[in-house]
Amino acid sequence: MQYKITYILFLFFILNCFTSEAQSAKQKALEAKRIQYQQELKQLNALLFTNKKEEKSVVSLVEDLNYKVNVRRNLIKVTNDQANLLTREINANQNEISSLRNQLTALKKDYSEMIVKSYKNKSEQSRVMFLLSSDDFKQAYKRLQYIKQYADYQKEQGDLIKGKTTKLQELNTDLLRQKADKDKLIVENRTAKKELEKELKEQDKLMASIRQNLSSYASKIKKKQQDIDAIDREINKLIREAIAASNKKAGKSTSSKGFALTPEAKLIAKNFISNKGKLPWPVAKGVVKVRFGTQPSLIDPSVKINRNGVRIATERNAKVRAVFEGEVLAVAGQKNSNPTVLIRHGNYITAYRNLSKVYVRKGDKIMAKQEIGEVFTNNEGETMLGFGVFKDSKPENPAGWIYKM
Repeated sequence: MQYKITYILFLFFILNCFTSEAQSAKQKALEAKRIQYQQELKQLNALLFTNKKEEKSVVSLVEDLNYKVNVRRNLIKVTNDQANLLTREINANQNEISSLRNQLTALKKDYSEMIVKSYKNKSEQSRVMFLLSSDDFKQAYKRLQYIKQYADYQKEQGDLIKGKTTKLQELNTDLLRQKADKDKLIVENRTAKKELEKELKEQDKLMASIRQNLSSYASKIKKKQQDIDAIDREINKLIREAIAASNKKAGKSTSSKGFALTPEAKLIAKNFISNKGKLPWPVAKGVVKVRFGTQPSLIDPSVKINRNGVRIATERNAKVRAVFEGEVLAVAGQKNSNPTVLIRHGNYITAYRNLSKVYVRKGDKIMAKQEIGEVFTNNEGETMLGFGVFKDSKPENPAGWIYKM
């Protein structure tokens, strides 16, 4: 019976340790996310909201504000999650403190009774008489062992009380810290919610002005998408031509959809793949304003916005950096668009759009983080880099390749 109780207590201890570690790991992950969102908001304010509002179009303001609102909501959610997790940890600590106090009360009571009993029978004579009154040597030996075990037990009980007292003090300290952390999070969230309310009111005001002339705004968005589609077609054409040329050089069918790779190109592609999720950003400072894929327009949900890459808002005169070593495949540019640089990494391509200056030429060997140009700033004060990743001619989501995008 004693063995079963001990085993159950041991399992409970192990389970409690694992739960505490899991909660601690989750709390650290939530804190990392909270810091990330705070930094993102800081960058958003610096990159998108420092210019005077009259310099930007209403559409750009709505897009910027919508992005900010989403980040703010994420920050509020993760802060709420942290506060709720702290509440559970506080409750668990309070329960453990109550349990420890009860255990300490019982232990101290048993220990005091044991000390009193020991004091009454502490004389050497009583111990000797206890041994001498044995019926035989075997019994005397057992009684001697009992005296020793009893002394050891007294010491163990004393150490146990000391350990539990220390544990109780640590829990109380931890509890005070947790309560202070929770109070801080609640105050921060209260402030964040007030900021969100202001931003939502401003967003509603802007949308009301757009709705007065929705057809005009919708046509502008469609025209912008048509321009982007034209650039996408040009990029796709250049990549397909490069694929056909590589296959022709290798003596393979020019109709193949993938690059014919040399041993050197295979090695570069392998290294590129091994760095997936760890590649540097193409600009030193930036936030992703438009994500990869197809999304409904914020202005008119019936209009679909398609992106083969992402649009990164950055600072004026920002330098563009290659995210990995490779070779300049092409420097493209249409009549009404700014230059695009394509860099080949084996059978992968990275595209850098909307440049005002280009520092490289077709065929140049490029190192990782080498500056290849500058981002264009339009007359509304927006400095926006278009960035894409392609496997052969198929576009992939850059967020899966760039570190923390």
